[in-house]
Amino acid sequence: MTQTIADIRKDYKLKSLTEQQVEPNPFHQFNLWWTEAINSNIEEVNAMTLATCDMDNKPTARIVLLKDIVENEGFVFYTNYQSKKGKQLEQNPYTALVFFWIPLERQIRIEGTASKIEEAASSSYFKSRPLESQIGAWASPQSQVIPNRNWLENQEQLYIKKYTQQPIERPKHWGGYIVKPTLIEFWQGRPSRLHDRIQYTYQKDNTWKIERLAP
Repeated sequence: MTQTIADIRKDYKLKSLTEQQVEPNPFHQFNLWWTEAINSNIEEVNAMTLATCDMDNKPTARIVLLKDIVENEGFVFYTNYQSKKGKQLEQNPYTALVFFWIPLERQIRIEGTASKIEEAASSSYFKSRPLESQIGAWASPQSQVIPNRNWLENQEQLYIKKYTQQPIERPKHWGGYIVKPTLIEFWQGRPSRLHDRIQYTYQKDNTWKIERLAP
């Protein structure tokens, strides 16, 4: 089995990326790649890895969904503030995101800090979610140990009954974060593992420094 795994490889050769090609602003470059990814009909195109650390610098990573891009500010996702990721971001706001779009042989890495968005924005998005997802936000004590699946389903039924006669309000423990980047790297797969890596680093004068990294 070890030999079989080691033999898994793919030679990337679809496209290239140069310093002369990229936009001066990484948000504009992200929008270009995002549009290509949308037009390529990539499944779960907004899925991204979110990495966080606790106060002991122990990392955790999971997949979340990008829900908004705020021009020149950051990338928005939603979650339970009392979840493991929420508690870690409360302790340590430094975080990283990764998009990997296999059909385009592209990866985007984002490093920055996460902070809660305004409550009004969280409430507005919450109301736009399907009814089942709104109920789920109340029913699930995310990341906590629970007895079994039946317990979770019973919680769901309790909240379904509760909200049959009244509108569902957003739980105070649920809402959005915006990740404001200090570094964004665009990775384009190339043959022989000599990939193109263009990195943007935020500068104190509100500009972005563009550099090529060795693969």
